[in-house]
Amino acid sequence: MTSKRATVTCPACELEETFTRLATARSRIEDHRAETGHEATWELHRLSPGVERAGDDAGVCGRPGRTNADSPLRRPLARRSADDETET
Repeated sequence: MTSKRATVTCPACELEETFTRLATARSRIEDHRAETGHEATWELHRLSPGVERAGDDAGVCGRPGRTNADSPLRRPLARRSADDETET
């Protein structure tokens, strides 16, 4: 059995379709926009485990203090050089 990955709906009409591939769902949104001018949206049901982990590790919008500091996905902030401090 193939799992549902996304559901595309349109608030302006009766469109509601479920897709197993995100690329197909995204194409349907673009096609619907081109055909009708409507702005369809999607609801994502499941992401790959790596994407979910990255989202969890990023925390709230990646803001400092809200991320998983122990994550191997986290990069430390680059040090600013003295040149970055000078105004031109």
